[in-house]
Amino acid sequence: MARLQIVVALATATLALLFTIHLISTFGLPELKFLLLEHTDKNYAASRSQQLPLHPIQGKHGSEQHRTEYLLGVGKADITGPVVEINLMGYADPNQVGTGLRQRLYSRAFIVGSIDRPEDRFVYLVLDTQSGDTAVRDGILRGLSELGSEYSQYTSTNVAVTGTHSHSGPGAWLNYLLPQITSKGFDKQSYAAIVNGALLSIQRAHEKLGPGYLSIGSVELDQTNINRSPYAYLANPAEERAKYNYDVDKTMTMLVFQSATSSKDVGILTWFPVHGTSMLGNNTMITGDNKGVAAHLMERAYRDGTGDRTDATFVAGFSQANVGDTSPNVLGAFCEDGSGQKCNFEDSTCSGRNEPCHGRGPYFRNKDQGASSCFEIGRRQFKAAASLYDAMHSSGKSIRGSAVKSLHTFHDFSSMNFAHPNGSLVSTCPAALGYSFAAGTTDGPGAFDFKQNNTGSPNANPVWSVVRNFLREPSEEQKACHHSKPILLDVGEIHSPYAWAPNIVDVQLLRVGQLIIIISPGEATTMAGRRWKDAIHKSAIAASITGSEEPIVVLGGPANSYTHYIATEEEYGIQRYEGASTIYGPHTLNAHINLTTRYLPYLHSHNNAEPDPGPQPPIHTDKSLSFITGVAYDRAPFFKSFGDVLEDAKPISARGETVEVTFVGANPRNDLRLEDTYVAVEQLVGTTWEKVRDDADWELLFRWRRTSSVLGTSEVQVEWETTEATCQGKYRIRYWGASKTPVTGSIEQFEGRSGEFEIV
Repeated sequence: MARLQIVVALATATLALLFTIHLISTFGLPELKFLLLEHTDKNYAASRSQQLPLHPIQGKHGSEQHRTEYLLGVGKADITGPVVEINLMGYADPNQVGTGLRQRLYSRAFIVGSIDRPEDRFVYLVLDTQSGDTAVRDGILRGLSELGSEYSQYTSTNVAVTGTHSHSGPGAWLNYLLPQITSKGFDKQSYAAIVNGALLSIQRAHEKLGPGYLSIGSVELDQTNINRSPYAYLANPAEERAKYNYDVDKTMTMLVFQSATSSKDVGILTWFPVHGTSMLGNNTMITGDNKGVAAHLMERAYRDGTGDRTDATFVAGFSQANVGDTSPNVLGAFCEDGSGQKCNFEDSTCSGRNEPCHGRGPYFRNKDQGASSCFEIGRRQFKAAASLYDAMHSSGKSIRGSAVKSLHTFHDFSSMNFAHPNGSLVSTCPAALGYSFAAGTTDGPGAFDFKQNNTGSPNANPVWSVVRNFLREPSEEQKACHHSKPILLDVGEIHSPYAWAPNIVDVQLLRVGQLIIIISPGEATTMAGRRWKDAIHKSAIAASITGSEEPIVVLGGPANSYTHYIATEEEYGIQRYEGASTIYGPHTLNAHINLTTRYLPYLHSHNNAEPDPGPQPPIHTDKSLSFITGVAYDRAPFFKSFGDVLEDAKPISARGETVEVTFVGANPRNDLRLEDTYVAVEQLVGTTWEKVRDDADWELLFRWRRTSSVLGTSEVQVEWETTEATCQGKYRIRYWGASKTPVTGSIEQFEGRSGEFEIV
């Protein structure tokens, strides 16, 4: 999450009794038109045939005997919240407010249980959101408890809520005040869409539970992620860095879910680290970013035309890993000031200024708010996953061992004392953010005089110290605890009107057979994730957690409660963005390693005990502030009706052109149309109109624009980006909406339909 906008918002909010929010825009980027993307179903098979370097985990999925049966289920459900008039979550820019939908968001649920002990199971959720969240997880757990005894097995112990870290989904659903500020508070509609959709995905996975097998493999991806803070990475010991070929993890790990009844694969779950920042800070269209693209392509490719291999409801989850210092802007960071030079290596500035330094995606020259680069990074993940999936029938390793285990506890990170690996006694600190937090990253830079790599005097305008001290001046003890971080926002010690940031943190591990999954509440950097996984691996061997099988350790997150970043101590000392956003001080990573290795024995096959649940975090859903205005009413223009066509599609369009239709619209917040669609493309097949594209498809855009706030009028523009592979024929576009009537406030459904047009 970013940066300076929060600082500005905090200053204004404080001076106006915390929540009079008048914030400034830092980017000043123009509204730009999306360009056409070349991607077709016909190319999917060809992409899969171009094998990437595979690094399978030893064993053979197809011929291995004595495979262990598990109780498996997968499910998927819509979590798309309000697509307009709500601030997007991720860049923390109050001016980045939703104007439409490019791709629906989903929750994908993966349930793994023991055949011998069905009560031993876990749920791994992959949400197309910026992160997991304390209140969202609480809502999911409360919802599960209300579903009756059949769902009583799903508890705080075994439900993991991870986010893909997309920065282009609706916000206003998080538990703590700090991330609520740029969204003008908390929005119950946005929150409910995520919670209810996650519950539905779990229900669908639960209803499909049956015996099955798990297999695992890995593949190396090139040109899909880079390290956006290599200067900080280089602070890690040379001998440690020498163990690895890259300064980011290039390996995608895949877990395949196969039904023992049908012998069909019902889903895959992957882990690969790359930030969900392909869509830029000036984007206002809702998407699942690059991992949403990868999941959509994988599901579309393997649900259709693949014979007996996959189930018709095949679910593909693309989870994050140690994502903290990764970037999808793989061409590097350059100065957008006319010089074309690379940004300064140490602090990512251009002539001493932070604002011009921007990372470049594969198609950065396309002025489309990152859409084409986003699709390409998603396509590369899909292509690697498809190559690995195809190879795993001969090279994947079976997950073995009947044990399915999970553990969860809460721990107070504001003052955790523990033994450092060097033998000294150290402590974590109440949450605080440093000055370099406001500098942002090359994926989304801040403004004014904030810079990364700030370990000493902030050298910023003195007004920021005044703002900091007006909110809360950090004590000398707090300053010493966070050294070498110059504290900008002492958020962990501000509790008015409610907590600004979490101090109570989730600690969670999952295990099936020899696979151990670390559930990380923060964005672990590359080296932080490597150390954490290595510590769990060594501890698992020492404690014989996985028996005779070599432990396989993966890390998923950001999950459960969003705790910003987890950098190594060496990276923390550099105080770039990731270090400044490691909110519990320099020993944050070692605290996580200490706790998870301490609790690891609870995952032993013969251990049926559970750790103490720990202190419970506050839940603010019922008392969160909100200055988000609702929909007042909708009206159609004079002599028009809702759904009328204002500008129809051209009668004939060539393949590769964009088809556009404009309708008399109404506010999409009146009806989120969950599990449905706002718009669809239909093709005439014989005498029947068949749907060929809807909200789930990347190439179909739904844009909403308010034309008069006083009159309550609005328009909807639908854009269909056809490709060279689009079938020739006759088509039409349909739009479904809901209007809110003046005075009574009742919601009335309506429909619009374009004229027929031809693609040639």
